[in-house]
This record gives sequence, structure tokens and C-alpha cells, in this order.
Amino acid sequence: MGERGRLRLPPDEAPAPAPSAEELLGRVAAGDEPAFAALYDLVAGPVLGLATRVLRNHAQAEEVTQEVLVEVWRKATRYEPERGSALSWVLTIAHRRAVDRVRSHQAGADREERAGLMDVRRPFDEVTESTLAGLEQQRVRQCLAALTDLQRESIVLAYYNGYTYPEVAEVLKVAPGTVKTRIRDGLIRLRDCLGVDR
Repeated sequence: MGERGRLRLPPDEAPAPAPSAEELLGRVAAGDEPAFAALYDLVAGPVLGLATRVLRNHAQAEEVTQEVLVEVWRKATRYEPERGSALSWVLTIAHRRAVDRVRSHQAGADREERAGLMDVRRPFDEVTESTLAGLEQQRVRQCLAALTDLQRESIVLAYYNGYTYPEVAEVLKVAPGTVKTRIRDGLIRLRDCLGVDR
């Protein structure tokens, strides 16, 4: 085909370049939910990969990924471009969260081992902590009840039952992309319901 036969877009109709992670993060800091959806799609894969390498457990890595992305939504205003790229900032949060999960799991295992060796009454602080955790769980349940059925079912299956996105999609008979969107939207609504500051 000759030069005349080629289809060319006029300069003003050329597709706009996709926004960078830095630009998206700046818009997220201003509360732009579509920008968060685009940023989510951009960074979820690298975050999941890092979390999987640290945790060596795919289900836990998916949970950490969701926690990281909620934290990015809440703390986007704290990103400082002069200190590094947006992806580096997000991955730093992801690494910290994954390491915290490993430490928490190990601390829990150590506590159980010590409890098995000692037969004493629980100290007051542990009782207080348990009571506060119960109140927090009640608040989370109330906020979960405010979600749509699909959002609530997706989050419960993913977080409380440890299902992966494809498994949630299979149980709910919906597309995996729909599950991802419902979980993301549900987490935003949960954050707002719980009154967590960005």
C-alpha cells in the first residue's frame, strides 16, 4: 500500500498519553475516585508481586495488596515527588505492610506457644485489648451492612474466607474484573463509613 493509502490520525486526534502514576496520585490526593481506579490498575500488579515474594502466601499477599491500596487512597496527600517516584512510594508502603504481616504472624505464633507453656490468667491489658477489638469489629460489621450485596459478599469472601479474585468471581458467578471493582469501591465506602482520615 502506498503512502496515500495509509490511514493517519490528524495531529489533534492523536490519543493522549496515559497519565503517570505521579499525576494520578496527585489527583487521588484531591479525592478523585476515577484517578484512584486508574492508579489501582497501574500499581496493583507490582504491589501483589512484592507482597507475594515477602509473604510466600498468595491469599495473604492479596489481602496486603488491598490494605496497601486503601492506605494509598487515605495517605495520598503525604506523597512527596521530590523524594522518589510514585511507584517507589507505593512499594515502600507495600514492603512495610508485608513485613508487618510476617512479624505479626510470628508474634502470634510466639504468643500461642507461650500461652501453651503458662497456665495463668490473662493480664488486664489483654482483656482491654480484646474488648476494644470487639467494639471495632462491631463497627466494621455495621459498615459492611451498608455496602451493596455484591460489594459485601466480595469483601467477605476475599478477606474473611481467604478467597482469591478468581475464586470470588467463580463463587459469585461474575467476571473477575467486576469482583476487583466491587472490592475497590467497597473498600472506599468502608473507609468513609469508619471515618478514617485520608
